[in-house]
Amino acid sequence: MINLLEQQIETAAGLIRQAKQAVVMTGAGFSTPSGVPDFRSPSSGLWQTTDPMRVASIFSFHENPQHFYDWIRPLSALILKAQPNPAHEALAALERAGKIKVVITQNIDDLHGKAGSQTVVELHGHLRNVTCMRCHAVEDATPIIHKFIDDGQVPHHNCGGVFKPNVTLFGEQLPVREYLTAEQAVKMADLVIAAGSSLEVAPASDLPSLAVANQAKIIIINYEPTYLDPQATLIIRADVAEVLPRIAELVIA
Repeated sequence: MINLLEQQIETAAGLIRQAKQAVVMTGAGFSTPSGVPDFRSPSSGLWQTTDPMRVASIFSFHENPQHFYDWIRPLSALILKAQPNPAHEALAALERAGKIKVVITQNIDDLHGKAGSQTVVELHGHLRNVTCMRCHAVEDATPIIHKFIDDGQVPHHNCGGVFKPNVTLFGEQLPVREYLTAEQAVKMADLVIAAGSSLEVAPASDLPSLAVANQAKIIIINYEPTYLDPQATLIIRADVAEVLPRIAELVIA
């Protein structure tokens, strides 16, 4: 007898096979199997013990960048060591097979790119570059982050300005080009897969609603409920790293 999860995996594979414009949205839960903590899980989320407005807002960054860098130091070390998990690899395989068109992510860890995904929209930026807050010079983040992890000192540009990673902090607008690209992709989609995301952080969380308005089908793969559950075609309460490879295998076979 086929259990519920097996039925859901087969249903998801069928929906992806039928779709002409499938888009995937990923959140922090997509990278937890790679050792990168998420933000809102009741037991392990980063915001359970830290006020995000104190350490991760643009206002607090301007006022005291040391708070931000003290907070992100252990997270940066985890991200630099993290490797793509089977869920990232499954999405890359589905893209190569022409079954999904775009991956839209709220994550800053670059694991989709490392897994081989080509069309990735990073709504909240990334850690590949840093920008000087004084002269706006942009530099490769890798040596700067490695040095910071070693010594814990706030990194500065030669002009004396503080470097800020090219990530979107609370109080900042999302990168305009990336958001418009994501918006267009979702509006054109006939299937949106929201995976590993609580869908709580606006405006990224609003994007799937644009697809619903256009009668697109929605698959949600997430442990916790989301606001979009009542409109979803399929909800899978399971580990993305477990179910997505199995879905991809059925789709590509």
